[in-house]
Amino acid sequence: MEAVYWMNMAQEIAALADEEIVKRVQSGDAERFGVLVERYEPRLHRYAKKILLDGDEADDAVQESLIKAYVNIQSFDATRKFSSWVYRITHNECMNEIKRKRGKVTIALPDFDVLLPHLVADETSTDEVDRKQMRQELDGFLGTLDPKYREPLVLYYFEELEYQEIADVLEIPVSTVGVRLRRGREALGRAMQKNSTSL
Repeated sequence: MEAVYWMNMAQEIAALADEEIVKRVQSGDAERFGVLVERYEPRLHRYAKKILLDGDEADDAVQESLIKAYVNIQSFDATRKFSSWVYRITHNECMNEIKRKRGKVTIALPDFDVLLPHLVADETSTDEVDRKQMRQELDGFLGTLDPKYREPLVLYYFEELEYQEIADVLEIPVSTVGVRLRRGREALGRAMQKNSTSL
């Protein structure tokens, strides 16, 4: 009878939205954070690996991200999406690792994609059709793209986040997400063309 109770309890927890689980963790049920780890660790690892292009570095970034998410869980606003919040933490860890690897101080230049965004069309049904093909093409050329453009492409095509979610993760306007996706696709096209002419 007790086994049935715990099985029902596990199913009930598994059916809860992320934000409901967060509320329970915030209320003192710390063990429930494990459910969020199970849900997000593989996704965050896939994301970090495609940004950092290194499995070990991705492991470290995700582990650090999940620790930070747990430590800072009380500051999370449960009326917002947990997924955007945890991806944002992982984004920060990946960017820190990229800066560390470069090992140099960079001068902060204005982000012209944010300052001068072009008008971009909303997501369309053709975008959905193209996602599978774009994923296949992206995989071989991720290393050729600037992280500024690599990241929105990964979030959109691999993690299947919507424009607003990507904007939340990267802390940029929605219109800038469209700009970066378009420029990233253009950069990808140039890399593929360069590769085909060199064969």
